Amino acid sequence: MNRVLILFAHPRFEKSRANRALLEEVGSLTHIRLHDLYEEYPDFNVDVEREKALLLDHPIIIWQHPIYMYGAPPLLKQWIDLVLEYGWAHGKEGNRLRGKKILNALTAGGTRDVYARGGHNGYPLREFLAPFEQTARLCKMIYLPPFVVHGTYLLTDGQMKAYGQLYRALLERLTREECNLDTLRQYEYLNDWLVAQNGWVVQ
Repeated sequence: MNRVLILFAHPRFEKSRANRALLEEVGSLTHIRLHDLYEEYPDFNVDVEREKALLLDHPIIIWQHPIYMYGAPPLLKQWIDLVLEYGWAHGKEGNRLRGKKILNALTAGGTRDVYARGGHNGYPLREFLAPFEQTARLCKMIYLPPFVVHGTYLLTDGQMKAYGQLYRALLERLTREECNLDTLRQYEYLNDWLVAQNGWVVQ
């Protein structure tokens, strides 16, 4: 089975119902390592060599974080800038991450309809993720569609739990390689793929 590294970045995790619901559902899974960046590096002093070793040990990597002003929390951006070094992760000799799968698992206060052309935020959420996708491409990684929990302030506890169950199902399938990459890329979100496969609906 594939090992999954969740690079979790949330500066106010104690206030996040959505991320707590996601992590509670996947915490018991084998082959999953949760790496809480704000817990590990409260001073932002990232141990680059340690982080590289973790990346090398996991074929699937997840950037899990909330959307903050159309981007990631600052520690995750710092992690990307420091750890994904030229000559190691990218560049002519930078091939250490080639072929690894990577995706964003996101929570957003805005509903899906406000992340659309003509919506309040002007663009689909996927367009705000272009820097992540290009970073993955630069590092010769395989970038997958995101898993997204929208409208976090509006969801009931039951809906939160349902999203957690969807997230668990996704990680189980990824670890068992029960997915076709070409098929996955046809979907805007991995949530949509799971719903299409199983008929699950968050209610």
